[in-house]
Amino acid sequence: MFRTSDIVLIAVMVSAAALTYKTKREAEDQLAAVQKIHNQIRYEEETIDLLKADWSLLTQPSRLQKLAELYKSQLALEPVSGRQIVGLGDLPAKALDIQDILKGRQDSMADNSDKAPSGDKDPVVTGGIAQ
Repeated sequence: MFRTSDIVLIAVMVSAAALTYKTKREAEDQLAAVQKIHNQIRYEEETIDLLKADWSLLTQPSRLQKLAELYKSQLALEPVSGRQIVGLGDLPAKALDIQDILKGRQDSMADNSDKAPSGDKDPVVTGGIAQ
């Protein structure tokens, strides 16, 4: 009644239908995962917007002034005077000791001379360009 070719073609059709259903199901699962991630992103963006609004409300100068006056005795806050503000040039410079820098450089060169042949370049590279 059925020939072998008919049975093979029916098996191929059933396999193709099963593969199509499986692919469709996986695509729907992936779409659901993407929608879930989009919902999470939207929730996080709304939370960030809410936190920014709260921050701007909490840092209003008038509110901070009222709090400073209210807790002045407990915090011992005082206005900044003009003599407390200095420029960058008024700050003392950090003392550099060139002898320590040169000694460290000589020590590192002595350590590396045991490892590298005498004709090689200095292995210490400073900057973004390797030689």
